[in-house]
Amino acid sequence: MELNELSYNKNSIRNSKRVGRGTSSGHGKTSGRGQKGQNSRSGGGVRIGFEGGQNPLVFRVAKRGFNNKRFETKYAVINLSDLNKFNDGAVVTPELLKEMGIIKKQLDGIKVLGNGEITKKITVKANRFSKIAKEKIENAGGKAEVI
Repeated sequence: MELNELSYNKNSIRNSKRVGRGTSSGHGKTSGRGQKGQNSRSGGGVRIGFEGGQNPLVFRVAKRGFNNKRFETKYAVINLSDLNKFNDGAVVTPELLKEMGIIKKQLDGIKVLGNGEITKKITVKANRFSKIAKEKIENAGGKAEVI
């Protein structure tokens, strides 16, 4: 097939609607605008967003400021004192924490904070650790792994 052999599909091109051209076309006299009223007049009609005099949506919605709250990452927070429930050598994962009821929801991840002391030698897998929590886990002989 060559470019000069291309052709339009049948009925894919239509003539534009020409209003005000007699009665046989069906678009004569009032040209499809009806009899009277604002929209039948030349220059008539309402602006975009006009809601018939009701306070428009664009006026009703607050327009000041930007809030990044809906995009923030929310972590389920646990303290080191919560990790003393596990035995020595245990591998603490988010699934295990949820199963034991230490956290209710995993949210966007888990963050371990340094409140309390840890006496067990465990491996903790979480999304984030505070500096103090990481130090305390490693001083107790455990590991803090970021997942």
